[in-house]
Amino acid sequence: MTDKKLVGLFETFLAKDNLFAEKRALQTNYTPSVVVHREEQTQQIAKILAPALRMDKPSNLFVYGKTGSGKTLSVLHTLKNLSDVAARQKIAVKTVYVNCKLKKVADTEYRLIAQIARDLGQEIPATGLPTQEVYQLFTRVLDAKEQLLILVLDEIDQLVKKTGDEILYTLTRVNAELKRTQVALIGISNDLIFADNLEPRVKSSLSEEEIIFPPYNALQLQDILRSRAKVAFREGVLETGVVEKCAAFAAREHGDARRALELLRVAGELAERNGAGVVKMQYIDEAEEKIERERVFDIIIAQPKQHQVALHALLSLFDRQKDAISTGEIYDRYKQHCTRLGFRPLTQRRISDILAELDMLGIINAKVLSKGRYGRTREIRIAIADQMVVRAKEILEKELELK
Repeated sequence: MTDKKLVGLFETFLAKDNLFAEKRALQTNYTPSVVVHREEQTQQIAKILAPALRMDKPSNLFVYGKTGSGKTLSVLHTLKNLSDVAARQKIAVKTVYVNCKLKKVADTEYRLIAQIARDLGQEIPATGLPTQEVYQLFTRVLDAKEQLLILVLDEIDQLVKKTGDEILYTLTRVNAELKRTQVALIGISNDLIFADNLEPRVKSSLSEEEIIFPPYNALQLQDILRSRAKVAFREGVLETGVVEKCAAFAAREHGDARRALELLRVAGELAERNGAGVVKMQYIDEAEEKIERERVFDIIIAQPKQHQVALHALLSLFDRQKDAISTGEIYDRYKQHCTRLGFRPLTQRRISDILAELDMLGIINAKVLSKGRYGRTREIRIAIADQMVVRAKEILEKELELK
């Protein structure tokens, strides 16, 4: 049966003027025709990769910078232009992009090699083959024709965390096994000291060239937002000051352009949902609150089980006392939870370390207090809004199957 209220809601929505012209321009997977305030970096990348157009292997490249500093966008923008020239000139240059943070894509050596092979046209099952056989299929499809492959490993530090750095050494040495194809690697990372922790033999063969992306400042973020807003919104729907406020919020977050664009997009969606004909300043505040709420919940879901147990113990104490809570109180409640769940409790020292990690993530505030000859303790307070605590507990109870 048709729900008349819902049908009415959808029809009313369709009858309203759309605030957006092309919302996609505010999404992270959108590649603009011009990358604002990254001309110098795209020129550097282009000069390093240009030898590929003569079928000469370019140097391996490492690109560093904080989240939202334009690294991935600049690399993909440069590669698109290089690929366009290669296609026009009939030069056999192929690019493969892998986001190593995605689940079931690069969390094992098997999955990464299988994913690259699939992008090259070789069908490989998700599981079941010996890794060595997958590697043979990969090198076979690689060398099936004369070509130059540029392999982009985004969030490459996540790959190494999951699989170790041996896979990187394998990929850098693959050219020695190939007769018709050459492979160049581009690694993208938010971790500025990532390569310092690699084995010397891996580091020497991998990071031949490095480019560091600085964070955007508030004025640069305004330019980026204006250029995207011009494409994303219909003319005249942004209230004066909206772009500047978005840029100011994002400048506080280490110049994160991705966050600035997300703020503007969510503000537009909230305005549209409320039937407003204009994206007003108030919707930026609402968007900021909504994004922060979702960020906290995503962090909670991503935590290891022991971290989740410790956090739930803390939140359950917070229900009863709004004042600061000591590490000892949390540890006692944590042990009770472990008994219920059949978990082996960690030491109090390890729980103290976990609380310090949750403090760094912005979920709690942990202040270290000296008790004189009785040692030190942490005084814990909740750093998230009271209304978010209830939802956080619900998420943890579902994740831990506490109910």
